[in-house]
Amino acid sequence: MKRKKALRRRRFLALGTVIALVGVFVAAVIVSGLFDDALKELTLPLRHEDVIRQQAEEKGVDAALIAAVIYSESKFSDQTSSAGARGLMQITPEAADTIAKNSNATTFELEDLGNPEINIRYGTFLLAEFLDRYDGDEVAALAAYNAGPGNADKWGGAGLTVEEIPFPETRAYVEEVLEKRDEYRRKYATELGYGGIP
Repeated sequence: MKRKKALRRRRFLALGTVIALVGVFVAAVIVSGLFDDALKELTLPLRHEDVIRQQAEEKGVDAALIAAVIYSESKFSDQTSSAGARGLMQITPEAADTIAKNSNATTFELEDLGNPEINIRYGTFLLAEFLDRYDGDEVAALAAYNAGPGNADKWGGAGLTVEEIPFPETRAYVEEVLEKRDEYRRKYATELGYGGIP
């Protein structure tokens, strides 16, 4: 009788150990996934992906490129620069006025640049204009976005390489945007509308 009780106790303890190990494994998988998500959010944040996808489709601009510009300009945090550029894509008041006129905006006030949807719409409009101006050349378009089209033209316009950008700040900016574009394509393929294809 004692032997049967001891055997049952051992089986119960073994079963309890297996259940505990399975629980630890499941918890580790859950925590790992949460950790990965938190790490991704800290190192490569993404917000307003619905607006980014919509603007990418409407204006024919790569969604990952838009996300990368937002990352490089503001890390997805609404802010105003010392030069007066506003919002997620850091649109200057002068550029906003021009965009508003060229995009047939009926009403526009400077405070509107704090609205993520408007800011992303205006920033994507500007990116699309530069991509069109430079025959789809992303290096030239990004150089123009950062340093102005006058400088991008002077440096060679379409066909400009990163190495040919003489301003260190603009060269670093273009390198960062292109690197982050590739990361956004890989890490947020589904969210940015690539159908899960990295």
